[in-house]
Amino acid sequence: MKTTPVKDSYKTVIVGGGIVGAGIFRDLVLNGVETLLIDAGDFSSQTSERSSKMLHGGIRYLENMDFPLVFEALHEKNLWLKLTPHLTREVPFYMPVYKDSKRPLWMIRIGLFLYDLLSSFKNSPFSMKNRDECVRDIKGLNPEGLSGAGVYYDGIMDDAKITLEVIYDALNEPHAFAINHTKVTNVRKINSKNTLTLKDQLTGEEKNIIADQVVYALGPFTDSFLKQYSFYHWKDVLLPSKGSHIWIRSTDLPIAHPIVMTPQDEYGDRVIFVIPHGEKVLVGTTEVPNKDDLFHVKPTEEEIQYLLKNLNLYFPQSNLTKDKIIGSFAGIRPLVKEENTGGDRGKTSREHKVFQPASDTYVIAGGKYTTFRVMGREITQKICHRFHLSYNQDKTESPLRSPSVVGPFEWHLPSETELIHICEKEMPKTFEDLVVRRLSVLSRAIWKEKTKEDFDTYFNRHLKTLQRYLKISAEDIAKFN
Repeated sequence: MKTTPVKDSYKTVIVGGGIVGAGIFRDLVLNGVETLLIDAGDFSSQTSERSSKMLHGGIRYLENMDFPLVFEALHEKNLWLKLTPHLTREVPFYMPVYKDSKRPLWMIRIGLFLYDLLSSFKNSPFSMKNRDECVRDIKGLNPEGLSGAGVYYDGIMDDAKITLEVIYDALNEPHAFAINHTKVTNVRKINSKNTLTLKDQLTGEEKNIIADQVVYALGPFTDSFLKQYSFYHWKDVLLPSKGSHIWIRSTDLPIAHPIVMTPQDEYGDRVIFVIPHGEKVLVGTTEVPNKDDLFHVKPTEEEIQYLLKNLNLYFPQSNLTKDKIIGSFAGIRPLVKEENTGGDRGKTSREHKVFQPASDTYVIAGGKYTTFRVMGREITQKICHRFHLSYNQDKTESPLRSPSVVGPFEWHLPSETELIHICEKEMPKTFEDLVVRRLSVLSRAIWKEKTKEDFDTYFNRHLKTLQRYLKISAEDIAKFN
């Protein structure tokens, strides 16, 4: 795979290697446009790996009347369930209803029927469960005041892996190039051309390149980056929303199916998903204003306690405390401001918007992970026409051609041969790239849950092999988590 720029100029450069940038990258190169994808860190190392790990239509957006978005997301969800069965699974989500719940069972039934209708009935059909069936199916669920549950189907996924495999697939095209750990440190207009200064974040080396067209897919970094350059005349468009998650051992919360919790509290109409992923359970998310450095977002103590409090309301026998948490993370949703929401992040639409601050420059912001494939069509179509190329939007409906060595659902400990393949083909540059995104291990605690092999012993045994490809030392191994 081509991992470094080989030319001084490119037809199109995409800045931002999260899922949206990756989707536009693949769409452009499949339609014949020479394109370079750049990310300041590793691909998918920010918002795109910090989601709730769901491919979903967004059932809670029905109350906001976002029917076109839900329709589009449900059809994209069902497409990706077919295209990436090794990275995605369709599973039943249980939505327990209590006597004091805001939405009674009859209302849930109507909502789930509408959800299936908007999928053109391509979802597995919803069902309703009575109290006894809920208690039987959901181990430890609080039975007090329980009326029943609605059960609908959505997808769970490995968010980082999908982003990576979309990039790998694009790199099968001869005019596709991608580099990670490379920051754009300056943008200038020289003789009406876009000149970008790139800095390798690991070596410090700099290089100038020229781009006929530039696409910024920067997620939560959009405003802060573009305001640096006066010629874009950029004004803030984002309403950043922080979402935090925690990981719990499945032995501490032994549920077989995802649960949708709908607490009534100070956060309003927030929903919390409790999703089993093998030996661990993901719990989240919150939705609060962000006060952290965008690059180093972490859950606050308040957010962690909020998630634990609601878990214990729904599963009182589990006695879940902070010491049961084996991992946590937070990400920033780059919501686009809307005048009629009054800054309410829960009511702000997940629709994306495209801006064009210059005739040869595009900016995309907002949107949902599930709809990444179709979000950038407006941009890719315009760029193709700019280069007198026909545009076929159906090309991105093809399966991904370069699967990861280690998948999320069929996880295994890689052999040395497989580690070499990962280093040569899957583009890691640092130890974190390898462990977190290529091997799908978020922490030492989760490594211990996955394998009986000692973490340090395993990686030190392969250290010399890894050092041929990565900037890695024994200290990096010892310091991880």
